[in-house]
Amino acid sequence: MTAGFDMWDYVVFVAYAILILGVGLWVSRDKDGHQKNAEDYFLASKSLPWWAIGTSLIAANISAEQFIGMSGSGFALGLAIASYEWMAALTLIIVGKYFLPIFIEKGLYTIPEFVEKRFSTNLKTILAVFWLFLYVFINLTSVLFLGGLAIETIMGVDMMYAIIGLALFAAAYSLYGGLSAVAWTDVIQVVFLVLGGLITTYLALNTVSGGEGVMAGFSKVWEAAPEKFHMVLEEFNSDGTANSNYLDLPGVWVLIGGLWVANIYYWGFNQYIIQRTLAAKSLKESQKGILLAAFLKLIIPLIVVVPGIAAYVMVNDLEIMASLGEAGMLNIPSAEQADKAYPWLLQFLPTGLKGVAFAALAAAIVSSLASMLNSTSTIFTMDIYKQYINKNADDKKTVNVGRLSGAIALVIAVLVAPLLNGMDQVFQYIQEYTGLVSPGILAVFLLGLFWKKTTNNAAIWGAVLSVPIALALKFLPIPALAPWMHQMGLATVLSIIVIMVLSYMETKGADDPKGIEITKGLFKTTPFFNIGSFVVCLLLAVLYSIFW
Repeated sequence: MTAGFDMWDYVVFVAYAILILGVGLWVSRDKDGHQKNAEDYFLASKSLPWWAIGTSLIAANISAEQFIGMSGSGFALGLAIASYEWMAALTLIIVGKYFLPIFIEKGLYTIPEFVEKRFSTNLKTILAVFWLFLYVFINLTSVLFLGGLAIETIMGVDMMYAIIGLALFAAAYSLYGGLSAVAWTDVIQVVFLVLGGLITTYLALNTVSGGEGVMAGFSKVWEAAPEKFHMVLEEFNSDGTANSNYLDLPGVWVLIGGLWVANIYYWGFNQYIIQRTLAAKSLKESQKGILLAAFLKLIIPLIVVVPGIAAYVMVNDLEIMASLGEAGMLNIPSAEQADKAYPWLLQFLPTGLKGVAFAALAAAIVSSLASMLNSTSTIFTMDIYKQYINKNADDKKTVNVGRLSGAIALVIAVLVAPLLNGMDQVFQYIQEYTGLVSPGILAVFLLGLFWKKTTNNAAIWGAVLSVPIALALKFLPIPALAPWMHQMGLATVLSIIVIMVLSYMETKGADDPKGIEITKGLFKTTPFFNIGSFVVCLLLAVLYSIFW
């Protein structure tokens, strides 16, 4: 199946690829008389403006996980999956106001570096290894797999070849140019990402309405599947049967429970996200970029979740399916294969626009791969290589090691990615298994930032014990803990308790010498940031009141 790709679709896609590679390689070039140093490669010379930071945050975040995985979850369970996006908008504001001032003041390259300054080298190394395994075996592999699945479904290319092609595309500019190449190409990637996503949403809703437009299509989708438009899921269906989706999104607890763990960990302490904020010209510039990303987060469900819901209505409407003809019968998404929803929709786009939409999908995949590769190489180089292998490495050696370690991580991910085949709703898989390590990391960072009594030994024990705690909660036969978000939330609370108790036993209530001094003006923000944050919160309140 080639999804009816015509010459103009290939022209659009090839033009996109040439543009990205051209810009990436151009900004990667060594300036006359200047050898690229570690700050250039890993932090883009600390020169990123706010609009590049904001768009790069979204490009790094939105990937096949959202376009394919979240659209599949929209098909399977509806708009409730959008909580990941809308709550992220509020989380970004929290990160901008309370975390960034401390990180930027300390001049960090990596998040593990903060752990070393606040606690110890030993704990930094433990967390660095945690992250390296997480990025390579969960993040990189899942993005490659979902991207390969999309290309296989849309163009008929064998999945392994598609995975290799995506990997080579991302590596072509990101491994050579570092964060600067990643961030500046992300600005272009976001334009394709949003434009292509909006085109697909328009097509899906227009098709549902029989050509009567987007608003008519949205009304029909709402009327045909009202159960798909609840942000807060009930534990039981109207007929008294258990709601199987409740285990993934447990009602109001999504808003006040475990999802906060996933969000704060991801946006506040995740290297491949926070790295571009550390590369800002200044703290104010970084906070403005965070605010832009928060606004963009509000519209993401429109381009990734709504198409999945529209696909659900389409495949369950005999009249619509008949109008789609033979093409509509190919690779039809189902409850068991929900992740096929977005690729299935793309085949119905007209010539030219299909190339734009496919370029958007590729942009989402490649930009995230590039960001993950850059951050994986940053952590390995700065926190492992320079710490234990070659402490005196010069800038040239450091940059070359960064490129080599990124390439090795990519090869491993390419080999592992096909093993995910046959798994449905991969987005949920990513969240669930990241949840095994995020509680301990989040506990260490929150207490390290805001509780001066936290000691190094207590933090190490808290981080190490959090994994068996999370695993124990996962397999305990307690019905109330069946939703993995509950397990993640409780694991975080227990990890915090472990760290606080051990810290108190060690210091008898005294402050730790490395505790962070919170000054009065540290969290002061500009009127622009304050007003923007208020508007984001207001819009979130309106959205949840409409779709409760």
